Amino acid sequence: MDDSHDQIRALARARWRIAILLTAIMIAIYFGFIALIAFARPLLATRVAPGLTLGILLGVCVIVASWLLTWVYVRWANAHYDARLEALRK
Repeated sequence: MDDSHDQIRALARARWRIAILLTAIMIAIYFGFIALIAFARPLLATRVAPGLTLGILLGVCVIVASWLLTWVYVRWANAHYDARLEALRK
């Protein structure tokens, strides 16, 4: 009984580690973008293409990064967390 509890605790720690890591990455991306808005407005006003500035492009990248990090977490949870949890239940 203690062994299964230890395995569940280890699994919960792994889930927290991945969640904290991905959250830290997202926070760094977001606050990096906000810092650019605060301190480098002329840089963000640079035109990349007609009708498209670097600020808009980076803003879209922030949104796409959040989707990708969510996808990474879901893939990890489906491949590792859910499978191990199901094995522990049996």
